[in-house]
Amino acid sequence: MSERNDKAPAGGDKPPAGTLVAPEAIKAIPVRHYGRWVAAVVVLALVALLVNAFAGANVNYDAIPDFFFNSSILTGVKNTIVISVTAMAVGAILGIVLAVMRLSKNPVTAWIAWAYVWFFRGTPVYVQLLVWFNLSIVFPVINLGFYKDEMTQFMTPFMAALLGLGLNEAAYMSEIVRAGLQSVDEGQTEASHALGMTQGQTLRRVVLPQAMRVIVPPTGNEFINMLKTSSLVVAVQYPELLRNSQDISQTSGATVEMLFLAACWYLVLTSVFSVGQYYLERYYARGTSRQLAPTPFQKIKSNMTSLSNWRR
Repeated sequence: MSERNDKAPAGGDKPPAGTLVAPEAIKAIPVRHYGRWVAAVVVLALVALLVNAFAGANVNYDAIPDFFFNSSILTGVKNTIVISVTAMAVGAILGIVLAVMRLSKNPVTAWIAWAYVWFFRGTPVYVQLLVWFNLSIVFPVINLGFYKDEMTQFMTPFMAALLGLGLNEAAYMSEIVRAGLQSVDEGQTEASHALGMTQGQTLRRVVLPQAMRVIVPPTGNEFINMLKTSSLVVAVQYPELLRNSQDISQTSGATVEMLFLAACWYLVLTSVFSVGQYYLERYYARGTSRQLAPTPFQKIKSNMTSLSNWRR
C-alpha cells in the first residue's frame, strides 16, 4: 500500500502511479453586481436632490411643531379616529351580511348583494359623500315609519360621513369576507351538519373562525386605508384632521406647513394601527404556524442579546 504524498514532485514531473496528490484550493471569485451599486447611487442622488429642494424651499418648518399639539388639531385627530373606527365597524358588519347573501342559494338575495357591491365599488366614494350630504335637496323630510324629521336635522356632517364611508367600505368587506368563507374546505361544513349543527351554528362556530386567518390581513389594510380616506369627509364639512388643519392655515397663513402637519399625523396614526394589525394577524395565525414569527420587541431583545454575547 502506497503512502500519501501531500506535495507534488518538483520540476513538474508526474507523480508515481498510485500516489495520492492533494487537490489545489478552489479560488471562489464572487460575482460583482455593478448594477446594484449604480442603482443605489442613483437613488441616493435623487433623495439628496429632493431633500435639498425642500430644505431650500420657502417653508416655515418651525410652524409644524408649534401647531402639532394644538387643541384644534388634536380634536381633528380624535374625530378622524372616531369616524374611521365607526365607518369600519359598519362596513365590516354589513360586509359579513352581504357575503352571506352573496353565497346564499336564494337567487334574490344573491343578486341584491351582487348589485350592491357592483354599485358602491363602481362609484367614487367622494361622489357618494356629496350625494348623502345634499340629499335634503330631493328629500326635505325623512320618514322611516318609526322616525320622522327634517333631512337637514338628520343628515349631519357626521351622519353623511358615516354613511358615505361605511356603505362604501361594506362593498369591499363583502368581497374579503366572501373570499375568506370560500377558503374553508366544504368538508368542514358537511361534518358540522352531520353533527346536527344548523347553518347559523356552522357559520359562527366552524367556518368563520377558520376564515379569520384569510379575512384579517386585508381587513387591516382596509382600515389603514380608511384612516387616509377619511380625509375626503372634508367635503361634507366634518371637522376631522384635514379640515381643522385647513382652518388653521387660513388664519395663520401657513398653508403648506399645515398640510405637512396633517401628513405627519396621518403617518403616526397609520403606523400605530399597523402595529396592532401585526399582532392581530399573529394571533389568528396560531392554528396554522408551528412557530409564530417573533414580535418586534422579541427581535430587539434577540439582537441586544447577540450584541452583548459578541462583546464578551
